[in-house]
Amino acid sequence: MREGLEGLWEVAEGRGRKPQAGLAQRIVEATVSSKPAGQTHWSTRTMAKAQGVDASTVCRIWQEHGLQPHRQETFKLSRDPQFVPKLLDVVGVYLNPPQNAVVLCVDEKTQIQALDRTQPGLPMKRGRCGTWTHDCVRHGTTTLFAALNVAAGTV
Repeated sequence: MREGLEGLWEVAEGRGRKPQAGLAQRIVEATVSSKPAGQTHWSTRTMAKAQGVDASTVCRIWQEHGLQPHRQETFKLSRDPQFVPKLLDVVGVYLNPPQNAVVLCVDEKTQIQALDRTQPGLPMKRGRCGTWTHDCVRHGTTTLFAALNVAAGTV
């Protein structure tokens, strides 16, 4: 209030600070290229402590760059010594199919439960939706096989 109307335009203490030059790049590089000692991934707090900034700064930078160090995807490679030649054969068929050949990609979904309701459902009537019972009879499991025709894109 001492400064009058001119005081309205001043930036309050702790506000309006500009981030350090290269800070975001340093945090992104550290996130993707290293791990903290004895841990599987960076947390916002451990990264903030390592970089000397607030955890909210790390969180904002990670959001801006789409980084989620706590999430990981895994995959397994075959231990078959002939894996690479087999892989090249399969990929070669997809990329350069022989003349007049049908190329199919086949997959299966196992352990699908075959269920049936214990009683028939009640039909929908005016002012009431259709209903059915919550309990069911299990008829074991089944397997679904599907084949994708690569050229036509049909199953």
